[in-house]
Amino acid sequence: MSYDLVVIGSGPGGYVCAIRAAQLGLATAVVEKRKTHGGTCLNVGCIPSKALLHASEMFEETKGHLGEMGIGLSAPKLDLKKMMAFKDEGVEGNVKGVEFLLKKNKIDVFPGAARIAAAGQVEVTGDDGSNQVVAAKNIVIATGSDVTRLPGVEIDEKVVVSSTGALELEKVPKKLLVIGAGVIGLELGSVWRRLGSEVLVVEFLDRVLPGMDMEVGRQFQRILGKQGIEFKLSSKVTKVEQTKGATKVTIEPAGAGDGQAEVVDADVVLVAIGRVPYTDGLGLEQIGVQRDAKGRILTDAHFATNVTGIYAIGDVIAGPMLAHKAEDEGVAVAEILAGKAGHVNYEVIPNVVYTYPEVASIGRTEEELKEAGVAYNVGKFPFTANGRAKVNRTTDGFVKVLADKETDRVLGVHILGPDAGNLIMECAVAMEFGASSEDIARTCHPHPTLTEAVKEAALAVEKRAIHM
Repeated sequence: MSYDLVVIGSGPGGYVCAIRAAQLGLATAVVEKRKTHGGTCLNVGCIPSKALLHASEMFEETKGHLGEMGIGLSAPKLDLKKMMAFKDEGVEGNVKGVEFLLKKNKIDVFPGAARIAAAGQVEVTGDDGSNQVVAAKNIVIATGSDVTRLPGVEIDEKVVVSSTGALELEKVPKKLLVIGAGVIGLELGSVWRRLGSEVLVVEFLDRVLPGMDMEVGRQFQRILGKQGIEFKLSSKVTKVEQTKGATKVTIEPAGAGDGQAEVVDADVVLVAIGRVPYTDGLGLEQIGVQRDAKGRILTDAHFATNVTGIYAIGDVIAGPMLAHKAEDEGVAVAEILAGKAGHVNYEVIPNVVYTYPEVASIGRTEEELKEAGVAYNVGKFPFTANGRAKVNRTTDGFVKVLADKETDRVLGVHILGPDAGNLIMECAVAMEFGASSEDIARTCHPHPTLTEAVKEAALAVEKRAIHM
């Protein structure tokens, strides 16, 4: 059978692309090498990490804060095996949900590893070594990303782990050393800190959360420090040596000649220095698909590569490596292939760190606006002045709204605080419609809610916050 579209990879970008294409009447198939659908996100990324973040947060809440509200409990006991089963059950439910959706939309699934033999031909190799060629008018590459390796440090997923291994530890490490102060490192570091680990984060740069608003990053680091996470910034790991009964980690200053190296002990080392596009085995070189210096597939505004009929979305192309970005690109390319006007607004893609408190960001940072020479106004409002946050004792953090100085159009919003991942969506919708800070400020917000902090920050752009 020849298909209108074959999607390689059934992660968030791939399966969403396939479903939208099928909705639009395209004969669609997916090729997936995993035993289950959902890609890294559902299997070993977003979903299992959020399950452990939630469970560990409940464990810490029970252990330390319920007594303040008059809820007396004996000290909670950690059953890590059961917590992991809770996580695995959530993963299974999600991946089965994707399998159901593919069947519901009459999308054919070819299990195995894909190689693009030529434009319009996808060769699928099954686990048993069998081969078949699937014909397609169009091919979408949605193979996602893989962990970035640290030169000289071998990941065994037991002692030296990637995010995958960090989600499967059989016991709580006494000492966890995290290499990288980005989203993955801080989320998983938070999980194991709550469950009892001593956590040290080593970061090459002089700040946490590279790319996010610097003011947010500084306050966020202070909050994590109060929670017990230690940081060594402007530092690099140069050696991880496993000896009998111990693991020695050598840490040096990031700049040459800046100081002495030191050696620290760790039970587990988490390598979380980023992710790289995964295109191994696809045969891109043979068919001439162009990539950039970072290994990302080059595409035009319609997600087309330089080879006719081959498209790419998600982590394998430029842009933030986020599941929701891949989903929107999957919808867009499916609509383009069906003759519609698919589009992604890259200026309005939220980014969330699911620690406690959460960090959420959308649009430009102050640093980006300064670099671009854009004049702007800032409105900030702390959660200490929000009634709901105050009564719930969740007052860490603030909301920051950045608006164009001349037009008042909202250019960026940055939130550090409780439920920031949900609060940011009000701002996303506002920015999608080109709203001004005054539009947000004049919209009636329910009381008492955390959303009022967003309204007050918008009011503060014109220096007229009510509760500050």
